[in-house]
Amino acid sequence: MPVLVASDLDRTLIYSPAALALTMPDARAPRLLCVEVHESRPLSFMTETAAALLTDLGDAAVFVPTTTRTRKQYLRINLPGPAPKYAICANGGHLMVDGVSDLDWHARVTARLADECAPLDEVREHLLANADPLWVRKHRVAEDLFAYLVVERELLPEEWVKELAVWAESRGWTVSLQGRKIYAVPKPLTKSAAMREVARRTGAELTLAAGDSLLDADLLLAADRGWRPGHGELADAAWSAPQIAALPERGVLAGERILREFLRATRGATS
Repeated sequence: MPVLVASDLDRTLIYSPAALALTMPDARAPRLLCVEVHESRPLSFMTETAAALLTDLGDAAVFVPTTTRTRKQYLRINLPGPAPKYAICANGGHLMVDGVSDLDWHARVTARLADECAPLDEVREHLLANADPLWVRKHRVAEDLFAYLVVERELLPEEWVKELAVWAESRGWTVSLQGRKIYAVPKPLTKSAAMREVARRTGAELTLAAGDSLLDADLLLAADRGWRPGHGELADAAWSAPQIAALPERGVLAGERILREFLRATRGATS
């Protein structure tokens, strides 16, 4: 039976320049591979060692990139190794099969959101009315499924995020702060549901997962084993669960460590 590996991307396997956390002396910094270019600028990186590990993992397991990114944002990433047959985008709103969204899956998700959550327009209007232009740089709606703000973190009041989370909770939504982005996401819109669907389709009996943010918690809990890096919302909250390993590594080296753990677990299960 195949092993399914569902991993978050940003700040888990791939890293922006600001998130690399290269704290070692320059001469000892790892060689980096650019895996995303946007508007002619290099945007995301992994170490060359991590790239080799991911290539090996793609041969050994069903590797499923699992991201809150929109389809368009995901498709500009050029990961090393075999092209994944499945990918989870928009936090589970789109299940990609050979690069194309599964329309039946998307219809099931949107029907559930309509039944269980306050409408997106209500949340978007609340964000527009209450976010201070002093620290908000962009308002965005992703795939007509959820909303997010791009902010100046040093100016963002922590209490505002907490108050938004309380407001959203009563409406069936959750809030996550990741880097410079504040996400407001419907609670039923989960990476875990899409992962379970891929596991059903592939017949995988062992599921492995990794992630760094609160939006990854359900994915980690749904997997048989999981890993989180030493940075991010989950690490800041000291979040843990019995099957989850909290790694000490931070930044791009955490991505390398996570891939080593994926490969070790996969080979142990298939040997």
